[in-house]
Amino acid sequence: MIITLDGPAGAGKSSAARALATRLGWCYMDTGAMYRAVALTALERGIPLDDSPRIAVLAEEVRIEFRDGRVNVDGRDVSVEIRTEAITAATRPVADAPPVREAMKRIQRRMAEGIDVVTEGRDQGSVVFPQAELKVFLTASPEERARRRHREELGRGHAPTLESVLESQSRRDDADCARPVGAMRQADDAVLLETDGLSAEEVVQRLAELAEACRRSREQP
Repeated sequence: MIITLDGPAGAGKSSAARALATRLGWCYMDTGAMYRAVALTALERGIPLDDSPRIAVLAEEVRIEFRDGRVNVDGRDVSVEIRTEAITAATRPVADAPPVREAMKRIQRRMAEGIDVVTEGRDQGSVVFPQAELKVFLTASPEERARRRHREELGRGHAPTLESVLESQSRRDDADCARPVGAMRQADDAVLLETDGLSAEEVVQRLAELAEACRRSREQP
């Protein structure tokens, strides 16, 4: 069974998907980490970030695995390295390249074959897994998402204003919706889950209830 969580930045997709997968005992597929891992490997091998055909080939060659909440590339733990600002900047041109996205779509589909998966991103339900048994579009109001991101930044020792976080978030939302490939879009058959006023635990509980309802409906004759 496949559960997809799509939605805008700051909606809590990653933490919710990870927690749901842990609760269900399923595999958690962090698609953002996969693109970051490919970007990191491309930089290490000296492949220009605008050479999308070579990076697409690279994506098919490397072995990306998720183990105990860690991200491994060819057996090497890159969980910390892929979260640096430099890799964040390098990932955007990689993730926007059509050849790379096509390669990653094939890879993600292969990874999900024959297992139970919770996967999250921008286009998992609309493009990568249109056949997913449960699709959820996880979102919150712009103000709520900005407040969450602001708290995260303060926790990291940064001191941006709430207004600057909201402005940056708005720009990213516009860019994510306008991407030529992998644009953020709610699948037609996705369940809309708005998380304003919900704790992280309550969000996971709602998702678990949706998963259980989906499982029961599949088992009915």
